[in-house]
Amino acid sequence: MDSTSDPLLALRQAIKTKSLITYTANSEPTTSLLSATHIVLSATLSLLKSSPTRYSKPGTSASSPSDFFTLEAVYLAWLLRDAPVAEYMKQARENGLAVGFVSVTERKSIVEWLEGKVHDLKRIVPIAAEESTTPPGTPPHPSAASLPLTTPKRVAHAADTTTSPSKRRYVPDQQDVEVVKRIKQNEVELHDRNTVLRGTKPNNFSALQAAYAEKLKKLKESKPGAATAPSTGPALQARKAKNLYPIIMISSSPTALITMHNVKRFLQEAIFESSTAARERAASAGNSRAEDVIHIDRRRVPPSSSSQPSSSSRGEIQRYFVVDSTDALQKFGADAWERVVCVMTTGQAWQFRPYRWNEPRALFHHVKGIYVSWANDPPNTKIKDWNVTELKIDPHRRHIDKSVVAHFWQLIDDWTIANKPWLIKS
Repeated sequence: MDSTSDPLLALRQAIKTKSLITYTANSEPTTSLLSATHIVLSATLSLLKSSPTRYSKPGTSASSPSDFFTLEAVYLAWLLRDAPVAEYMKQARENGLAVGFVSVTERKSIVEWLEGKVHDLKRIVPIAAEESTTPPGTPPHPSAASLPLTTPKRVAHAADTTTSPSKRRYVPDQQDVEVVKRIKQNEVELHDRNTVLRGTKPNNFSALQAAYAEKLKKLKESKPGAATAPSTGPALQARKAKNLYPIIMISSSPTALITMHNVKRFLQEAIFESSTAARERAASAGNSRAEDVIHIDRRRVPPSSSSQPSSSSRGEIQRYFVVDSTDALQKFGADAWERVVCVMTTGQAWQFRPYRWNEPRALFHHVKGIYVSWANDPPNTKIKDWNVTELKIDPHRRHIDKSVVAHFWQLIDDWTIANKPWLIKS
């Protein structure tokens, strides 16, 4: 077939022969493809830029002219063959091809076909007949005189289309079949965390389940739920006595006198240091952030000894944990509230909102309440009905800190022995 009767072949011929391609608008030369109406491929051939080609769009049935790229879209793909992706998309929009342009992934293949580097392109519909003027996508007319111009690989496919215009049968290319076979042989099946555990035969784990059933039963019995009412029976107290340390909760308010920055030194060394000074000292040592859980070790004085224990009456080391939030408290398990013996408050009710008991009178019925304030502060009327004990700290006299801390531990010991004795080491 003469290349002048097919836009795609005419464009390919012009590119291969390196002919000068220009544009016209109503028979007047123009340099803008956007304003042009025709693309001049040679001195004797000028085609409408909107002429449909035989290059079909992906995902279409190739049954109507709108299913094919226009001459302008194919030419623009070749013209901008070396342009970056962003620039190509920008130029396509500026030339009026917001849709209907050749995609970036297909640009390389159509450019290679236009330049003659490849001789066959899958989505280029073969020319049906020598004198055919049928628009692209129209099924070929069954005629013995029509000689399909196609490569040897598509002879069988072209024969089927001439016998059944409405229903085309796909005949795979044998070379493609061999390539697919080789690809499948080299495939590596990917596994995830579920498929990697699947075996080739079923396994019976009943023996393992039976071996651990009794252990799991005992484990569940030894961990009562948080919703279970606390029991003070001897058996339950004996179980709780092992490795259960009391917990002290303090306020998370930055204005509180006792915070996570200075609580350890105050309760363990009996030295009060302002929270700001303690924070600056920790920051200079490289610890800019306070821990969310702090442990405090103190030597308990036996009840029978005096307030100043001698070397023969020194008690055991008792460990306490200090937290300032319910998030940190959850690290101790579902029954952590049963181990809370004290809540230190600043008199602000918002502190108790996330607590198990968020009403002050109910809270301080279950734990010992301590209100910390300066010794020269006026009485706080908000706490008079809260059932809390005031702990007053002198702003200047540090030598009385030991008596204040000793008084605090005496309050904690008395309350714990009376209400949660299983938390105290005998």
